[in-house]
Amino acid sequence: MHTPHIHTSRRTLLALIGASLVAGPVLAAQSASGAAAVGLDDPAKKEIAMKLVSSAENSSLDWKAQYKYIEDIGDGRGYTAGIIGFCSGTGDMLDLVELYTQRKPGNVLAKYLPALRDVDGSDSHQGLDPGFPADWRKAAQDTAFQQAQNDERDRVYFNPAVQQGKTDGIGVLGQFTYYDAIVMHGDGTDSTSFSSIRRRALAKAKPPAQGGDEVTYLNAFLDARVWAMKQEEAHSDTSRVDTEQRVFVKNRNLNLNTPLDWKVYGDSYHIG
Repeated sequence: MHTPHIHTSRRTLLALIGASLVAGPVLAAQSASGAAAVGLDDPAKKEIAMKLVSSAENSSLDWKAQYKYIEDIGDGRGYTAGIIGFCSGTGDMLDLVELYTQRKPGNVLAKYLPALRDVDGSDSHQGLDPGFPADWRKAAQDTAFQQAQNDERDRVYFNPAVQQGKTDGIGVLGQFTYYDAIVMHGDGTDSTSFSSIRRRALAKAKPPAQGGDEVTYLNAFLDARVWAMKQEEAHSDTSRVDTEQRVFVKNRNLNLNTPLDWKVYGDSYHIG
């Protein structure tokens, strides 16, 4: 399932997840009719978002098949696993297993909590090998662990991206560009973090909430995103922006209406 180009298609997650989202009134994105449009948090749109990210992260539209995914992709972040690429070296995998254990004490992964705390911030497998990958795949059969993955994805990545997108007055596509960026780059004070990418875009164009043109702003954001991706060799292939998100912007499909056709890393995908 995971193709050879997986090494360029996984996202970067910074160790520091910063609470740096800008507070402000939530402005609903306006549709052409003037009525408030649905957001990316609409269930049907959220499902599309999960498939789009999975096409880039896992070379598959079947995002639910990724609960059991785990490997060390050699990016310095230890094990990468699950539906959003939780990493043993960046703290989000630790948070996930802590949540799962809080909800289901004595689960198959609970015994690895001391090791996960020890390896946080490194690429070490100390205390995790040899059993952790097999136990992760076993845990992934448990609906409680699947729900914990969903909840952590929403808390750390999806909800903040959608909230910031609504505050900026951008629609479903814009909210997705935020989500994909925070999945790959994390959020924090680093120059390539989501908040830094957004600040770089704001220096070039105003979002609709500030009276700007949505397409102009989205192109500025994607320009900033490409710059951030090129700062790290593992993400120097920018096709998830160039042949996916740019295509939707060019078509002015700001509501991510189906059908959708795009390419990532040379592979073609379709949602009818």
